Amino acid sequence: MRQIAMVLDLNKCLGCQTCTIACKKLWNRDPGAAYTYWNSVETAPGGGYPRRWQETGGRTPRGDVCRGEIPDLETDYGRAWSFNHRDVQHSDSRKGDVWLRPRESPQWGPNWDEDHGAGHYPTDNHYFYLPRLCNHCTHPACLDACPRAAIAKRAQDGIVLVDQDRCHGYRFCVEACPYKKVYFDTARQVANKCIFCLPRLEEGVAPACARQCPGRLRFVGFLDDEDGPIWKLVHRWKVALPLHPEYGLEPNVFYVPPLSPPALDASGRPTGEPRIPTALLEGYFGPRVRAALSTVEDERARRRRGEPSELMDLLIAYDWNESFKLDAPS
Repeated sequence: MRQIAMVLDLNKCLGCQTCTIACKKLWNRDPGAAYTYWNSVETAPGGGYPRRWQETGGRTPRGDVCRGEIPDLETDYGRAWSFNHRDVQHSDSRKGDVWLRPRESPQWGPNWDEDHGAGHYPTDNHYFYLPRLCNHCTHPACLDACPRAAIAKRAQDGIVLVDQDRCHGYRFCVEACPYKKVYFDTARQVANKCIFCLPRLEEGVAPACARQCPGRLRFVGFLDDEDGPIWKLVHRWKVALPLHPEYGLEPNVFYVPPLSPPALDASGRPTGEPRIPTALLEGYFGPRVRAALSTVEDERARRRRGEPSELMDLLIAYDWNESFKLDAPS
């Protein structure tokens, strides 16, 4: 089995949501999928989307699937909002008393706590952007949880797909996925999820979220292609790490953890400690965070000294097309 994978360099994420909109416009315009975001960009630390997604699902230490929880549509996802567009359009602009706002009283939604983060301004306030999509795991919990065998992992590229003709909408897959990236179509009563832009991939075109990213932070390729960016970042340089490796699913979306400027003491002097706590990053990406950050910092220092650095050349992505290597021989 071959495995297509993605690496995201969090040092370059702008939080602009271009990837989110590209995915949403392409795949999630059906009425029952109005609340779903196969790709979303969260502010971390934060509640996430759906809220509390890190607290439920996954596998036990023995490898058994946990049932977890099904997020609530109102309080954890948040329904798609409607707005008072007509009221604004017909208001008297000179009075300025009608503002664009949701017609409902929402309790949560994507980007609800965007840019909030943690810490205290100006000494140690911090946050970073965390784009998330289906990880197309090596050992997907959603597949194991489905009693209808409606979920399968393709041998030629490792993409995890839902056969909606077999799906009966039991939502065991939603419960089991610890990343909560399997959704339930409320109109058609079936599961849906990211398909890694499969029709594009089969034509040699990278997923929409990667192609539309203005920050050039996404790399796409096969894990076993030693000439491609994925293998180099994950295996050679070991700077790209999986999200919550402790879940035991071996996700195939990897992240270069973010560097940060130092925190300040009460007098405004740098403390030497990173503003984003390393322990926070380890909570997301596991114990290899320190080594990954050290490697990136060392290679940045090499480049500042005028010395060559393959890693920096790769992460800067001078040639955007080299970030997507989809034609590796099997």
